[in-house]
Amino acid sequence: MADTLIRMIHAVRAYMGGDGGLIAPQIELSMFALGILLIDFWADARSRWFNPALALTGTVASGVTVWQLHAKVASRGILLGFQNSIVVDPFFLFFAAIFLAATALTILLSVRYMAIEREDHGEYYALMLLACAGMMFMASGIDLVVLFLGLETMALSFYVLTGFLRRERRSNEAALKYVLLGAFSSGILAYGFSLLYGMSWLPRSGSSTNIGQIGYALAARLDMTEQAAQLIARSRQTGPLAERARQIVESQLGATFHPYIFQILPMVAFVTVAAGLFFKVAAVPFHQWAPDVYEGAPTPITAYVSVASKTASFALLLRVFTAMFGDPRLHDYWVYLVAGVAVASLTWGNFAAITQTNVKRLLAYSSIAHVGYILLGLVAANDTGYEGIAYYLFVYAFMTTGAFAVIILLRRQGLIGDELEDLNGLYQRSPGAALLLLIFMLSLAGIPPTAGFMGKYFIFLALIETKHPVLAVFGALYIVPALYYYFRIVVHAWMKQRMKQPGEAPRPVVSAGQAVALTAAVFVSLAAGLYPEPFAQLARYAFGLGR
Repeated sequence: MADTLIRMIHAVRAYMGGDGGLIAPQIELSMFALGILLIDFWADARSRWFNPALALTGTVASGVTVWQLHAKVASRGILLGFQNSIVVDPFFLFFAAIFLAATALTILLSVRYMAIEREDHGEYYALMLLACAGMMFMASGIDLVVLFLGLETMALSFYVLTGFLRRERRSNEAALKYVLLGAFSSGILAYGFSLLYGMSWLPRSGSSTNIGQIGYALAARLDMTEQAAQLIARSRQTGPLAERARQIVESQLGATFHPYIFQILPMVAFVTVAAGLFFKVAAVPFHQWAPDVYEGAPTPITAYVSVASKTASFALLLRVFTAMFGDPRLHDYWVYLVAGVAVASLTWGNFAAITQTNVKRLLAYSSIAHVGYILLGLVAANDTGYEGIAYYLFVYAFMTTGAFAVIILLRRQGLIGDELEDLNGLYQRSPGAALLLLIFMLSLAGIPPTAGFMGKYFIFLALIETKHPVLAVFGALYIVPALYYYFRIVVHAWMKQRMKQPGEAPRPVVSAGQAVALTAAVFVSLAAGLYPEPFAQLARYAFGLGR
């Protein structure tokens, strides 16, 4: 028995010293999630405080491990494992830090909120940790199977978290809609991945699910297609050599040559993959789920979905596009589709937000507009564009979480607090909360000297550098409607009075955890605008730009 235990310990140590060490942050999150489930099963109601404490500890422990991996990457370079299906590089480390920060902020915001809802169960925090682990696999995976498993781990966790308020009808309806549309988008994405797997076939290496090899195969097929077209066109002028040329090309391709099929299949694969990922980031026309999910989910989960899910989906999208569709010849095909989706998201998101009276729905539509700005950075696809995307996603996590945090403060027994009218007189009741709300709204609108302004600045600069001035003008003009609906929130909080006297209105109660989360959110929202260079360095580090 002792010998068996010793061998098991050595095997675990050897595993964690090899490939297992590359997924140590995900393992820690999963172990803490399982621990929460076990402890919550035996704990009584008075010990429920242990669940968020354990979840926060797991998040911190995973963050420490990510930092240790950062030191290894700095000394050894990029780390590959699990037969080149997992990578630990600056891209993963940057996005893992965002996921962990968003998870920690959501945990801090959830404690008092879930106690008011009488739903402070261990499963809530366990699912958050599992969703974070799935997001990390989405950022570290370089294999289609790993990427899809990470995506579904995250999605399944969010489906349950969205409907966690079991006694509220709108929470149940939001979860059902999220599940149905999410399953549809996952099916489309899986179909696109299957097409890419089929097109990755090469005579010498066969097919592969590695995104790097798929990108190489797509580029090779483009080369062979161009060579084949030139060879056949040349041979037709000589007559008898035409059939021989076709035989040579088909022996290289390993399939019957048809120029139209070889050009259209990569585009079909791109469209299906893009459609699946556009759903996850809530880009038009795949945005229908967002307003209902944002309104029906528990407000901390609304913030978590808006920030972490969107960031993880963009991480996956960037991995796929840069590795598989990064060839300049392919870029010329898909850039117009992405630009069209970006403009549509900006248009629909901004103008739909104007008519909303529910703050969570308003922020849902505004998040669709923010997706448009981030996609404009992908249209540019230069160093400044990638820096702008990373910077935008980082600051967006904090300013959006901060905005939802103020809404969470208004929640009390018998009042949800997410309507515009619920903000009336907030300045008289809580000047600090009203000031924080003003800062977050200014940042989301992109007004200097906040972080949101610098995020939009990098995107516009990238568009100008890549000769897309019209898109830059469109993006700048859409700040005007954004100012209108963001300042509707500010007007209700600062200028409108409640029906009761201010002294009779209940004052928002801020817990210690919520105070910490709000402090972190407002610090980044202001610091990244007043002194953006350290945050820009982080963004450049994510893509290895190093300038």
